[in-house]
Amino acid sequence: MPSTDTHTDLWIRRFAPASATPPGVRLICFPHAGGSASFYHPLHRALGSTAEVLGVQYPGRQERRAEVPPADLAVLVDGVRKELEEWTDQPYVFFGHSMGAVIAYEVARRLEQETGAGPLGLIASGRRAPGVLVEETVHLRDDSGLVAEVRALSGTAASLLDDAEVREMILPSLRADYTAVETYRHVPGRELGCPVTVMVGDADPRVDADHARAWSQHTTGAFTLRTFPGGHFYLGDQWPAVGAAVSACLTAFGAEPR
Repeated sequence: MPSTDTHTDLWIRRFAPASATPPGVRLICFPHAGGSASFYHPLHRALGSTAEVLGVQYPGRQERRAEVPPADLAVLVDGVRKELEEWTDQPYVFFGHSMGAVIAYEVARRLEQETGAGPLGLIASGRRAPGVLVEETVHLRDDSGLVAEVRALSGTAASLLDDAEVREMILPSLRADYTAVETYRHVPGRELGCPVTVMVGDADPRVDADHARAWSQHTTGAFTLRTFPGGHFYLGDQWPAVGAAVSACLTAFGAEPR
């Protein structure tokens, strides 16, 4: 069972007490650039007792805001990989949105290569396939340019950025995250053996259909593409529908119902 060690608790956010989550499948969720574990609380509500939802909390935000946020995706992958050691004592599935999809993919890949086991499946949301290289330079913009990008995507931090004090707290982690994901380069090699489901908004300006389907090249398992109405943050307008789709994925991945 996971320990109550403070360091571990910093990385993993539980949305319900351990006593309220009987053994079953865990859905481990990875946030987007500038996002935090709390982004997935609506998914926890939508899934109810179907799965235990855990949110990964990266350094540099919310209760971890005093920490320096890593500007290297490999550092985040290393950190999450280490902290998940104690949370893989029962079947689990990864869900990642945008930058979180890449981190979830790399952590799953590392787990399969190093341990011979990994998640039952990966759900990658709002992100082109890792092997699709698109040069992006948002992380090189000034603060106004970075804020403009978040507003254009209608990210969850957009409204918070209207407050100067909040903006000052959020920008360091936001810039670090954009630097990490925009400088990430996929290293060819052994790909995932678990099934992969990709979820995207049909009006997402950052992910077209071909780039979404390219995820099929990153698994030897089953591949499914699911399209929702909406843009890059399609989830925020339809968490119940997303929850139903995730529940269907858990069944398809072979997760035992609670």
